[in-house]
Amino acid sequence: MPHFTVTIEETGETYRCSDQHSLLAGMEALGRKGIPVGCRGGGCGVCKVEVLDGAIRTRAMSREHVSVDDEAGGRVLACRATPQTDIRLRVLGKMKRAVCQGAAAESTTTSQMTGD
Repeated sequence: MPHFTVTIEETGETYRCSDQHSLLAGMEALGRKGIPVGCRGGGCGVCKVEVLDGAIRTRAMSREHVSVDDEAGGRVLACRATPQTDIRLRVLGKMKRAVCQGAAAESTTTSQMTGD
């Protein structure tokens, strides 16, 4: 089972994700509190991301949240996308605040703890 490196553009964080697990499952493995997850079935639109580099395989997603143009532009639901290569992505919508601010808070806490 191949594993790929996924990089979150806004925070520079990386995580490993197999081609059998969704990008969302990999994000959850980071252990960050507040990453919103909804239906996990492509219907609620909470976990929207934009794939900037790399190849993914997708499963059915609600067209209410991801249009054909969105999907063609790499904007997909992380719960319905699995990596096929290393990925660089940008977090969109409702997830952005939790992912980006959570990373900033963790970075500040780490810096305060290490004196950086």
